[in-house]
Amino acid sequence: MTHPLRIRAFRLLFTGRTLSSLGDAVVPAALAIAISRATGSASALALVLGCAMVPRLLLLPLGGVVADRLDARKVALTTDLVRCAAQLLVGLELIGGTPRLAHIAVAEAIGGSASAFAMPTTAPLVNGTVGAAGLLRANALTASAANATRLAGPAVAGGLIFTAGPGWAFVLDAASFAASASMLAVIRIRRERIPARSIRADLVQGWSEVRSRDWYWTSLVAHGIWNGAAAVLATLGPLVAHRRAGGDGVWVAVLEAGSVGLLLGSLLASRARPRRPILTGNLGLATYALPLALLAAGAPAWLLIASYGLALAALGFLTPVWETYVYASVPAGVLARVTSYDWLLSLAAMPVGYAVAPFAAGSFGPAAPLYVSAALVAAACLGTAAVPGVRAARALPAPEVRVPAA
Repeated sequence: MTHPLRIRAFRLLFTGRTLSSLGDAVVPAALAIAISRATGSASALALVLGCAMVPRLLLLPLGGVVADRLDARKVALTTDLVRCAAQLLVGLELIGGTPRLAHIAVAEAIGGSASAFAMPTTAPLVNGTVGAAGLLRANALTASAANATRLAGPAVAGGLIFTAGPGWAFVLDAASFAASASMLAVIRIRRERIPARSIRADLVQGWSEVRSRDWYWTSLVAHGIWNGAAAVLATLGPLVAHRRAGGDGVWVAVLEAGSVGLLLGSLLASRARPRRPILTGNLGLATYALPLALLAAGAPAWLLIASYGLALAALGFLTPVWETYVYASVPAGVLARVTSYDWLLSLAAMPVGYAVAPFAAGSFGPAAPLYVSAALVAAACLGTAAVPGVRAARALPAPEVRVPAA
């Protein structure tokens, strides 16, 4: 079997995606510090984050239609250039010394909108560059690289923020998108052409493909609940850890353990060949109930850190295994639309978690929403084992893919 990195098109795609992932990993810390310095307001940061998240969620299904109808490579290249311009605008705004919140919010909304069209291109891009036997390894490589950037990103961000200033983190992200676009410009991707029809018909067809597979939509419900619980943990975790588990340093250690777990899980996925990949991945996701419950119970710091590392290792394992099974099971001509619904259903609960967690914690105490989230994650992920399609989903090869020479 040819290693994916021996294929020039995938090698360039992989390099570009890794560079843009590193740029993206630098931005969250820079954005939080920049907005805090400029406004001193948590609500201002929430506004900017919402400006990026809301258009991304609203436009994802349309992004899937565009990626299937048009050349996914050209769509990805265009969105890279748009996001490059948006991040460069934010960077220059911050470097100028008098950042205006409205300008930053608009730039982030533009970047979030572009990402809605970029995210569905991942599946057809990978599917169009590697052969059938290389899908799992290619997905595992991409996930491992992305997870490795999460480890390096905060360190790079800190170096830039405290030396040159947070604006340069956005300039770096803009440069990473420019580099990714330049690599997409010189490769060729196999394209599946679809019949011309209305946008509504394309959206309906994509949703029909999701709904017709019980293993798919039931798993997406579980994944959505998992992400909603992750938002609860991200919102309440720093506060609870500061009060009960030994301070801010423990929370940093928890996050670092999660990053290590993600990387190890994705590396394991490149070697493992589970006979029932969907069932195995979903059962692994249920381990996220452990850090939620342990944080609520005031467990020792080491136990919280270890449980979070384990839970994120399960996520790191699931991601490439899930993507490979989806790419192999869904017709290439509808793949971008299907994965756009995948992203939409998986991420839609996160804003709910962000909004509900503080309210519930204020009304009932932080332990209550953490325990409820733990119970929901365990029930949803373990419950997929009762779905016939989840149990029947066996490892299978991807559809035959002709690999372009360049």
